Amino acid sequence: MSKIATSFLLGASTLINPTTPKTLSFDASAYVTLNHQIRVAVEKSANVPVVVLLRDKNNKVFYEQRIGKHESRYAVKLNVDELADGEYELEVKSNEGSIVKQLNLSTQTVQQASRTIAMQ
Repeated sequence: MSKIATSFLLGASTLINPTTPKTLSFDASAYVTLNHQIRVAVEKSANVPVVVLLRDKNNKVFYEQRIGKHESRYAVKLNVDELADGEYELEVKSNEGSIVKQLNLSTQTVQQASRTIAMQ
């Protein structure tokens, strides 16, 4: 069986005031690799601490990484093979606001091709 991860960008708006979003001093990207891992990259333009979180819909944290204010770049590949199927949230946040992506993990069974041979 193989684990399939899909992600949907919800928005890069701040949590402070979503009607007038403030520009964040960091940018984040996330995508699913060919090996079904989630690659997360963060690039900062100011010396602010940033936190990367992966949690389920019950807010149980499965991954947390604090990026110090003097680090300008961070990248990681998250292996989600051991996580149960379901909905997860990837959040990259600072005191300025956050970027949130929704993830849906589902397992698809791989079917073996079968061939029948008939002889007459």
